[in-house]
Amino acid sequence: MEGKVYLNGRLVGFYKDPKQLAEALREKRRTGKIPPTVSVSYNEETNELYVYTDEGRIIRPLIVVKDGKPLLTEKHIRDLKEGNITWDDLLREGIIEYLDPEEEENALIAESPEELTPEHTHLEIHGVAILAYPTTVIPWTETNLTTRSLHGAKMAKQSLSFPLANIRLRPDTRNYLLHYPEKPLVYSKTMKYSHYFERPEGQNYIVAVLSYEGYNIMDAVIMNKGSIERGLGRASFFRVYEAVERRYPGGQRDRIEIPDEETTGYLGEEVYHALGEDGLANVESYVKGGDVLVGKTSPPRFLEEVSEFGIIEERRRESSVTLRPDEEGYVDSVMVTTDENGNRLVKVKVREPKIPEIGDKFAARCGQKGVVGLIVPDEDMPYTEDGVRPDLILNPHAIPSRMTVSFLLELLGAKAAALRGKEVDATPFEGEREKAFEEVLVKYGFRYDGTEVLYDGRTGRMLRAKIFIGPVYYRRLHHLVSHKYQGRARGPVQVLTRQPTEGRAREGGIRFGEMERECLLGHGAAMALYERLVESSDKVTEWVCEKCGVVAVNDVIRHRRYCPVCGGTNVHPVEISYAFKLLLDELKSLGIYPKLVIGDKA
Repeated sequence: MEGKVYLNGRLVGFYKDPKQLAEALREKRRTGKIPPTVSVSYNEETNELYVYTDEGRIIRPLIVVKDGKPLLTEKHIRDLKEGNITWDDLLREGIIEYLDPEEEENALIAESPEELTPEHTHLEIHGVAILAYPTTVIPWTETNLTTRSLHGAKMAKQSLSFPLANIRLRPDTRNYLLHYPEKPLVYSKTMKYSHYFERPEGQNYIVAVLSYEGYNIMDAVIMNKGSIERGLGRASFFRVYEAVERRYPGGQRDRIEIPDEETTGYLGEEVYHALGEDGLANVESYVKGGDVLVGKTSPPRFLEEVSEFGIIEERRRESSVTLRPDEEGYVDSVMVTTDENGNRLVKVKVREPKIPEIGDKFAARCGQKGVVGLIVPDEDMPYTEDGVRPDLILNPHAIPSRMTVSFLLELLGAKAAALRGKEVDATPFEGEREKAFEEVLVKYGFRYDGTEVLYDGRTGRMLRAKIFIGPVYYRRLHHLVSHKYQGRARGPVQVLTRQPTEGRAREGGIRFGEMERECLLGHGAAMALYERLVESSDKVTEWVCEKCGVVAVNDVIRHRRYCPVCGGTNVHPVEISYAFKLLLDELKSLGIYPKLVIGDKA
């Protein structure tokens, strides 16, 4: 019976025996006649064949099994180790093949060689092969909830690390660098094969699972000030600014130089303090928000301007590149080159030290994340009888509901690794188990369960509970509070509405919207609402005609106020929001006559 054949979801024709065609296509894939990434799946119920060649599909490798025996032999493994054959050779010979989820539906996959039967079609290379790379980095992933592993994988992409060996030379728009990255004490084999240790992304923190005065409530963590001062979690943030000397019609062009006082829009002598004679910032000079990094002047918008003496003169405009208002740091490097049009191009990289502070985000590999709630002086931190003080204190309530068993295993395993002087293998599905760690801890005089007696650093008294304490590999994430906090007292306003600007980049505040207004009304805080939306925003005093109810004309030059409708001078001052006055003007432009009825002030 004829069946439909689909290519990338589109019907391309019919075939007398789609099942036989699927087998033929698979055979061609295994002999290298068609690409190994082509997926072929046959649906027996509907007698339809689906072939996929498009991008973006999830495919994973499996060992092909024939008559209950895997095609991959010990000889292949030896040749791979010796470099005689490659992975591509195994694909071409049909020993390994890629399956997508659709084709997997019709495959019977064995987890280990011992399970193989004549019915099996494929064998897992390793349990890790079902995971994506960021998830394989999580120690003992199989012991966690899937949601936590996904969290951990997402946060791996947000961690500060040693991302590039040539970071000092690269002009990336923004970048982060962790100063003292460390190899983890607990690792998975995929880290070794992917050269993860050459680009580490975290540090081994001594973590105590302990509630401390409530400052680590709701996922917050407490950090040791002494550890931070010794370099824990310290990083740098780089941002690149650029300036181009553009050419304009008529032969005029921009000039990179220190603008003089005659320049239109001159910013003041103090903002040019970092510039050298060439108009470029000196390397390693300290700059703060608003300081000029590249001095630049542009030709005037109109070609000639007549001075008061009738002499034609050219006054150049200020067009320097300045540092963002909410940032500060040191000029790291200055690069001078040309762009694709031959114009002179300057890139200035600014380096800002980022020391951990309250509000910064940290996360363990298993997805236990939290912001710093308190930074405690070293001498006030709890300590063990050996004098070990934790770098970070995690709330015990973070563990039971999330069921991140790998966090507990990692702490126990890393403690054993530190004592025995050898890292612990935590590869998912095959890593070392807790029994081995317990034996190491007991051998070196510790409790088998990783708990210790701690003493209060402020009083010296023993804490009346055994505290779970040991090393855990933590990451510092790029969600820095210094890049997020927002606030303003005074600042620029919008030209049209006269209301404060919005957003950090424009020195603005946080928008107070309709829902916030209703919240304050519901609380009965009407005066707080008035203060936010009028007094601290766009309050203005306008004169209103008593008879007509329209906004009067305030003629400052002739010192008179009159109504534009009736010409009367019986006008009174009224305090309103400028946005409301704007609304009245827009209604008038539509031919609508809005009338304000004014009475005595209560």
